[in-house]
This record gives sequence, C-alpha cells and structure tokens, in this order.
Amino acid sequence: MRFPAKFVRAKEGGFVVTFPDIPEAITQGENIDDAMWHAADALESALDFYFEAGRPVPLPSPAKRGQRMVELPASVAAKVLLLNEMIRQKVRPAELARRLRVTPQEVTRLIDLRHATKIDGIAGALKALGKTMEIRAV
Repeated sequence: MRFPAKFVRAKEGGFVVTFPDIPEAITQGENIDDAMWHAADALESALDFYFEAGRPVPLPSPAKRGQRMVELPASVAAKVLLLNEMIRQKVRPAELARRLRVTPQEVTRLIDLRHATKIDGIAGALKALGKTMEIRAV
C-alpha cells in the first residue's frame, strides 16, 4: 500500500511533505532521503488517529505528476484493510473475537498499529469477516 506524497522545497531549506489522502500526516526533512524517512514515519503515525477514532482509513489515490510514493509496511497495510473491513461490516472487536474464539484483547492487538502481529492472525481475522488475504510479489 503506497500513498502519494507532495514534497515542497521549504524557504528555510529542506522539504515539507504532505499527503493528499491523509491530511493529518505532515512532516519535513533536510533533504529528499531524510524527508522520505520522516514521511513514512508521519504516515504511519497519522493512521493512529483513524484507528483510535474507529474511522476508515482512506485508500491511496494514484500519484499525480511530481508526487512521490510512500509505502506502508506490509503488516500495517494489512491492519488498515482489516480495520476498514470491520468498519464496513460494522463488526466491533468483541464480535470479531467471538467469531475467532479468542479474547477481545487479542483482537485489540490485531488492530493496534504498534503491536507486532503475525500476518496469519490478520489473515484469520479477515477470513472471519468473509474476506481472503492475497499476497503477491510484483
């Protein structure tokens, strides 16, 4: 999952980075490499707002001319898809826990961006929601 980012040269030097799809993510860096590193961190941090509020995360739009793509780690992208599907189906963590026959705390960890989660757990949760996770190398 790759989000388009706009890199604008700042008057005082460096670059300011914004994300059209995730307006909460704003950062800057001294040079392009530094700005890219900070952009990935800002994007992931901004997703916390969506997760905490139980709001669906907007999916990335295609990049426009001059934009750079910032990629989410695979585990975070999978959690975004899981959260979005839970919201779409109006399934609360307690209900998903019941379907998975696990404790609600285990589901809470599944949708916690800061918790390291095995991909199998996310795939199982998606399956309980009637979805199949597909992984491919491109």
